[in-house]
Amino acid sequence: MMRLSLRLGQNREEDKSKDLQELINALLGIRSKDEMEDFLKGILTPKELLEFPNRLKIIKMLKKGIAQQEIAQELKVGVATVTRGSMELQKGRFKNV
Repeated sequence: MMRLSLRLGQNREEDKSKDLQELINALLGIRSKDEMEDFLKGILTPKELLEFPNRLKIIKMLKKGIAQQEIAQELKVGVATVTRGSMELQKGRFKNV
């Protein structure tokens, strides 16, 4: 029984990876700002459309050396959200931002 559940878990992870690759390919296939806006409005909720750009603001502010608490207050987000962005920066992500 344990082996079956481990295999099922592995299959779910493989499916998630395939799903992520499909999303990446869909994004890479977008050719214009209008197409990107249409795609994002179609795939994200109105709330997510507001939160998504905020994540980018967090990264830019962190790169400028602004304190996490200040970012959280200014953007009205939780410190944990800002900390997550900081941790991803430490991993070397967002080089093109």
